[in-house]
Amino acid sequence: MSTLPFPLAEAPDEAAAERGRLLFAGEVTFVKGVVAMDGLPPADRAEVCFAGRSNVGKSTLINALTGRKAIARASNTPGRTQEINYFALADSHYLVDLPGYGYANAPLPKVEQWQRLLKAYLSGRASLRRAFVLVDTRHGVKAVDEEIMNLLDRAAVPFQVVMTKADKVGAAEQGRILDQVRGKLAAHPAAYPELVLTSSEKGDGIATLRAIIAGLV
Repeated sequence: MSTLPFPLAEAPDEAAAERGRLLFAGEVTFVKGVVAMDGLPPADRAEVCFAGRSNVGKSTLINALTGRKAIARASNTPGRTQEINYFALADSHYLVDLPGYGYANAPLPKVEQWQRLLKAYLSGRASLRRAFVLVDTRHGVKAVDEEIMNLLDRAAVPFQVVMTKADKVGAAEQGRILDQVRGKLAAHPAAYPELVLTSSEKGDGIATLRAIIAGLV
């Protein structure tokens, strides 16, 4: 029997789940919004970032992970996140909310500025342990997602796909979308070989993602 490529990440064991819970149950503080590389905080701890096309649910997922309702602003307006937003988890991790890519409700020069900053960050941040690329379970991987994956390949930054809004589709459609995502990821050498299936509304996959992040030190 062949092994399924890019399987869903298994639920963490009790010890790993507790480490993840404790990390996110502790102090979580907004550090700063960064608009240029020279504004980045010191690279003195493990760092993970969340990337995804506009309105994929990055801010909502960060709120679910931290258990805070509005530490990361959520909006139905694409392009709301216009900076690299840094959050500190105790004194061990930075959690980074990147500007949404793809379409954005902003003038083209502003969008291009965000894109340049995003590329510079992903290519030049030595303390970045893993990028989490968010993909909407209703839509699968789109061309703009592959652009960011190609950038991560070139920068040799390992990335892991996190499927958002998993509760919005039925089992059959979810299976079809997961097959599409697996097929796309096969072409990306920087892709971590597990998917994380999440629902911020229902809490599905949140403990798993917390444990993964806690283990990246």
